[in-house]
Amino acid sequence: MELLTLKKFNDPVLAQNMADILGNNGIVYTLDEAPAVYNPSIVNQADLLKEYELKIDSSDFTRANQLIADYEKSFINDVEPDYYLFSFTDEELMEILTRPDEWSTFDHELAKKLLNERGIVIDNAAEKRLNEKRLEELKQPEPSQSTYIYLGYLFALVGGVLGFFIGWHLQNSKKTLPNGEQIYSFLEQDRKQGKRIFILSIIGLIGAFYLRYIFTR
Repeated sequence: MELLTLKKFNDPVLAQNMADILGNNGIVYTLDEAPAVYNPSIVNQADLLKEYELKIDSSDFTRANQLIADYEKSFINDVEPDYYLFSFTDEELMEILTRPDEWSTFDHELAKKLLNERGIVIDNAAEKRLNEKRLEELKQPEPSQSTYIYLGYLFALVGGVLGFFIGWHLQNSKKTLPNGEQIYSFLEQDRKQGKRIFILSIIGLIGAFYLRYIFTR
């Protein structure tokens, strides 16, 4: 069973808390520490924020998201009055609801509460429509990767290893939607180009090793 990333956290305590919620409700999970990303603006790289990935089976995504939302709802009445969402306009709060995958579950639930208090009622039916619209947006593949493809062919022809990885990435890269569905990241024609780059890179690498062998005998 392949487990997919449901959410990423910078706070290990919060990550474990959310994992416990899922585990207590019978959802199988793993909590993995992702490698820290190098940031040249940070002098001491030991201070880099680590990421923790909470992974579950795709079939549990909808229930897991609801469990986490119910948990976060229990805290929205206790939020400090200087919390930054209180200064958001109606339009900015609606932006959170239309793009929930880009915000924390807590912010999403609080934005919905604030809008309701301002007379903009977001009921279950309206939220479902917003989520369905967002899913359709996220299902759209990335724009044509013409520059990426050009570089892939270039490295493949000179026997570079980078062409191998570019080809594999174009052909196989997938993204996970908020409902647990996985789809290919790139356009079909770009994926076909990635397959050609991948094969050409293998040929190029074999050729490069062969030439090195011939000239170093």
